[in-house]
Amino acid sequence: MRLKNLQKAKLVFFKNIAFIIIGTLTLSFGSAVFTIPFKLVSGGVTGLAIVIDSLFENDVINIELIVTVLTWLMFFIGLLVLGKDFAFKTLISSLIYPIGIAIFSSLTQPTVLGGFFNLNSVSDSQLSILLASLFGGVFIGAGCAITFLGGGSTGGLDIIAFSICKAFKKLRSSYVIFTLDAFIIILGMFTIKNITSALLGILSAFITAIVIDKLFLGESGAFIAQIVSDKSELLNQEIIKNLKRTTTFFDITGGYSKSGKKLIMVSFPIEQYTELIRLITKIDAGAFVIVH
Repeated sequence: MRLKNLQKAKLVFFKNIAFIIIGTLTLSFGSAVFTIPFKLVSGGVTGLAIVIDSLFENDVINIELIVTVLTWLMFFIGLLVLGKDFAFKTLISSLIYPIGIAIFSSLTQPTVLGGFFNLNSVSDSQLSILLASLFGGVFIGAGCAITFLGGGSTGGLDIIAFSICKAFKKLRSSYVIFTLDAFIIILGMFTIKNITSALLGILSAFITAIVIDKLFLGESGAFIAQIVSDKSELLNQEIIKNLKRTTTFFDITGGYSKSGKKLIMVSFPIEQYTELIRLITKIDAGAFVIVH
């Protein structure tokens, strides 16, 4: 049984790693092919990189280099301020995202694949930037959602938001993240000086949020799990210790076996879904779980 649980835990681990890698590559594809070429500022590290790049009139630095520097700067801030556990969740994305940006940016060159990924080659420039805004939002949102489903984090400016919230306990991270993204978008309006790009950047940000909501959050931002396990006491302790969630016990009786057991009920935010399933699998792979 222990060997079976170990094998299942390894399978879950590698599946999550695969989700994070695929999600990060999808995110970098959306940024490199759609938002960066048209300077669509929709927030985040890429939006900040576009703003910084627009301040320089020469080719001394490029967006790919700025993204790399910002990504690793955010990672080390997270490591110092938020600790090793959070930094580990962003490590894979921090490694892959800048590489993905560099690789996928090369696809937009007119000479690569006959210019297939070069939307600037579309005769109608207004249509091309609109398509970039729409599909950029879709790919970025899908990439973030897939990464979250793997239990990872895309890091970036979210690290700054979480660091601020750690210093000021009363602040909500969602509000701080929104404020930072809004600030970057406003900066983009003044630096790029193109109202069309600015508005389409905002549209792209909305599409990203909608895609994340539908793919990851579903119809609810919070879940309730009901768990029946032969190791309910140990599982209960680990949930309280690792997830910092309180639980409720119910005495239940099997309809067929007529044997008595304990049911654990716990409510938790969507971000902890993957961690809860991993924890249950590690302790009791045979546990019965219902999630609402």
